[in-house]
Amino acid sequence: MTMRDDWHRFLDSDLFYSFKGSRITVIATLVTVVMILAALFAPWIAPHNPFDVATLDLMDSELPPMWLEGGDARFLLGTDSQGRDVLSSMLYGLRVSLVVGFAGVFVAMIIGVSLGLLSGFLGGVVDAFIMRVADMILSFPAILVALLINGIALSFLPQEVMHESALYVLVLAIALTSWVQYARTVRGSTMVEKSKEYVQAAKVIGLHPLLIMIRHVLPNVLGPVLVIATINLGLAILTEAMLSFLGVGMPPTEPSLGTLIRIGNEFLFSGIWWVVIFPSLTLALLVLAVNLLGDWLRDALNPKLR
Repeated sequence: MTMRDDWHRFLDSDLFYSFKGSRITVIATLVTVVMILAALFAPWIAPHNPFDVATLDLMDSELPPMWLEGGDARFLLGTDSQGRDVLSSMLYGLRVSLVVGFAGVFVAMIIGVSLGLLSGFLGGVVDAFIMRVADMILSFPAILVALLINGIALSFLPQEVMHESALYVLVLAIALTSWVQYARTVRGSTMVEKSKEYVQAAKVIGLHPLLIMIRHVLPNVLGPVLVIATINLGLAILTEAMLSFLGVGMPPTEPSLGTLIRIGNEFLFSGIWWVVIFPSLTLALLVLAVNLLGDWLRDALNPKLR
């Protein structure tokens, strides 16, 4: 079967029919794709490089958006207190937020799926231990666990590498607070799958349990994982923004949308509202679009709703 045949079969599927029948989902997908492309091509489409000190001019600081009195056509959404273009800063900040979000979801998925497979397939003491750890993590708000992990990691890092390691620490903090959903879902699916005939047949012919889990069980329990990952992407981006807003996330030298909001919030009551409003709206729109896409995917893949 060729790729063209697969594409035609997808266009004729119930999933695509459900997608094109939901106007909100189509709009959410377009918004998500546009933001991802804008982040990927930020160095080429941004009007200015906001982190090149040689191009900054303090005479251009605190300029309002172009359509307001005193605005400059060179800076569509205005500038901040250092003369940096707000639009360019947002494009670069969006890039960082998406990298942290996708990386955090990917690492959480790897951890959760692996532990869920082990817990559901092996059972016994292994299952009890993994699930008690999961229950312990669920008993605390995710933001507090992320703050704790972030604080512990940064306390052991030398001062000179703290800024360079901020992104990796954020990814780790997000992953360690969100793997539980994957683990519990995969555990339940694995407990169902391991009692089926194909798994019993694999055991009879002498396959290693690890090989059975990876080759036979794993492909059959990944269905709900994609839905969880899509929904958790918005949560991961929001968690990173909250941590950065609290000052324990990305540094000002590599700002995410959360860092831009924190910096802009300091000037909000002085009348420079555009520095905080536009990054906030971008963050809200991105998280809303991703969540709407995840909600549709969850409903579309639910056989009970078909």
